[in-house]
Amino acid sequence: MSIWTDKRGRRHVGVQVDGRRVHRILAPGASASDAKRAEAEIRESIGRRGIAIPGDPPLTAIMGLYMRHADTLRSPESGKQHAARCGPWIEGFRASQAVQAVAAMVQDMAGKYEAATVNRTIGTIKKALSLAWDRGMIPANYGLRVKRLPEHNARDVVLTPEQVAEIAGKASEQVRAAIWIALYTGMRRGEILALRAQDIGADTLTVRAGSTKTLRTRTVPIVAPLRPWLAYVPLALNFEGLKSGWQRARAAAGLPWATFHDLRRTCGTMMVQAGVDLYVVSKVLGHSSPAVTAKHYAHLQTDRMRDGLEQTFAPAIAPARRSKRRKVA
Repeated sequence: MSIWTDKRGRRHVGVQVDGRRVHRILAPGASASDAKRAEAEIRESIGRRGIAIPGDPPLTAIMGLYMRHADTLRSPESGKQHAARCGPWIEGFRASQAVQAVAAMVQDMAGKYEAATVNRTIGTIKKALSLAWDRGMIPANYGLRVKRLPEHNARDVVLTPEQVAEIAGKASEQVRAAIWIALYTGMRRGEILALRAQDIGADTLTVRAGSTKTLRTRTVPIVAPLRPWLAYVPLALNFEGLKSGWQRARAAAGLPWATFHDLRRTCGTMMVQAGVDLYVVSKVLGHSSPAVTAKHYAHLQTDRMRDGLEQTFAPAIAPARRSKRRKVA
C-alpha cells in the first residue's frame, strides 16, 4: 500500500524503488489528494536522472543549506551567526537525530544564553531541515519535531537621560551617534545601520521598508537634538561592530544590564509620558498596529490619568457622611 494514515492521523506515502522504499510523512492536515499528488511527484522524480532518493544526511550538511539561504535574508550576518552557534552540537548527528542534537545543545547553553538567543539558533536548524525536506533530501520534515524554548521576554527597562548620556560618553564616536539616533527616533539597530544620506530630508528621516521589521517604509520627524548626529550617516559600522561597541560602553558606564533595544523603549516611554497619543507613538516606532503599542505603553497612560485625577481631587474635602438616626418608637 503506497498511501496510508497512521494512528496520529498523519498521511504517509511510500514508493518502492529498486528494492528500496522511499517514504514521506506529509504535514499535519494533508488531504488524500495531497497524498496522491505527493506520490505522483515522487514517482516522477524517480524517473529523472540525478534525483537523489531521500536519505539521512549529516546535520552539518543540512546546515549548509541554511547558510546559503541566509544570503537571502535582510540580515545575512546575523542569520549565519545564529546558525554557526550550533556547530559543536550537531557534529556526529544525522538529520533524523535533530531532536537529540537540539536537546544536547539546549542543556549545554542553559544559563549561558537567553531563551530568545537559543531559539534563534533552533530556528535555523528547523529552517535547514525544512529546506532539506523541500529538496527531497530527507523522507520527513524532522524540523517539525524540534521544539523551541518558552520565552518570558517581558522587559520594562527604561533608561534615564543620565544613564543614556553615561553610556554614550563611554562609546566611540560612531557608536555614540547610533545611541543618540536610537533615542531621538526610536529606530531599531538594523534600521539605523541601514540609513543612508539620501534618507535624510529637510525635516524627516525615511526608514526604508527593506530594513524595517514590518517591511513597511515609514517617516520619522527630525528633532533639533538629533541633527548633529545625522552627520555620521551612513555609520561606518556593521551589526557586530555596533553590538560589541555598545557592550563595551555599557560595561564601562557600570550598566552591564542595559540593552540597545532599551533606547527604543525609552523613546516610546518618554513620548507617552509627555502626553503623546499612542497612535502617534505607534507611527513613530513603526509598530505593525496601535494595538502593539498599547500592549507595551498603555499602562503609562493609565498612570498619567491616575496622577491627573489625584492632582485634581486630592485637595477636595470629602463630604461628611450623614449618620442615620434611629427612630424611637
